[in-house]
Amino acid sequence: MKRSVEDHAARFSEKAAEYDDSKSDEYRACADLVVDYADPGPDDVVADLGAGTGAISLALAPDAKVVLARDVSEGMMEEGRRKASEARITNVEFAYGEFREPNLDGPDGRSVDIVTSNFALHHLADDEKREAIRVMAETGARRIVLGDVMFFEEPDPDEPYYSPEVDDPATVGTLVEAFTSVGFAVVAVERVHDQVGVIVAERIGSGDEVPGAE
Repeated sequence: MKRSVEDHAARFSEKAAEYDDSKSDEYRACADLVVDYADPGPDDVVADLGAGTGAISLALAPDAKVVLARDVSEGMMEEGRRKASEARITNVEFAYGEFREPNLDGPDGRSVDIVTSNFALHHLADDEKREAIRVMAETGARRIVLGDVMFFEEPDPDEPYYSPEVDDPATVGTLVEAFTSVGFAVVAVERVHDQVGVIVAERIGSGDEVPGAE
């Protein structure tokens, strides 16, 4: 991580009010794909890590039992709570959580069923991403859906999707290997842009994975 958790939290809190309006078409397409692939059922507990202002959490809430929205920025979460209140959504819980210590406690002691994350994991170095994905797997989730800045080809330094001074995106191959190393099968890789994509991973043995699909 090129900056501390505290630095990232402060940076995002400062931009929370304008955050939603500042996002690119690629970001929005990525978010839509994450929501579509997450596909929770009415009994599912969803953990949305790096939830920000709740773009994914609030979209999934109508179909899930509960969404545990976790972020390091209180300003971003406060904006998410405001949007949830305006939409009268009551089954999203915004609370502090880091990727490697997400602070997840499902209702009635249940484990998490689905983990989502969109445009957040790229703030971590590759070894930290692997650890974060290991923690995601340890939640007991059957499905993990990751939308993020990721390199399908050699990165173009002039592209606007990441800032080298604060971000550290991984290659698609690095992320796929991280999922397979913790017992997940990668069942879909969606390329939104040369530097933006969505990876869908299913726990091997869950009954949902597609052998050999990538």
